[in-house]
Amino acid sequence: MTSETHEVEHDIHDHPTNRTYILIGIVLTVLTLLEIGGYVLEENGTFAPGTAALVISVLSAAKFILVVMFYMHLKFDSRVFTGVFLFPAALATLAIAALFVLYHVLGQQGNTYKLI
Repeated sequence: MTSETHEVEHDIHDHPTNRTYILIGIVLTVLTLLEIGGYVLEENGTFAPGTAALVISVLSAAKFILVVMFYMHLKFDSRVFTGVFLFPAALATLAIAALFVLYHVLGQQGNTYKLI
């Protein structure tokens, strides 16, 4: 495939306009403010301990998806690139979830194991 053919195939789909990027920026700003609000609500005692971590994790995942889709242009690239990018992201999400469960769920039960 020549570079000219690749360029023609690349330009077949419509790229987002500046307005789209500005709207995505506004959405990212609002999500960041919600993350800060979740932290403040937990510090004030409105949220139960550990709730802010869950709220911030979900909102961060939403921001991550928006940035990857639009600013890194994965929405417009081949599905192979999306798969290569999402597989390690899924592994990282599973590792973080496992650590969250170990620390917050199992860690609350106390240390039942004794060292010899």
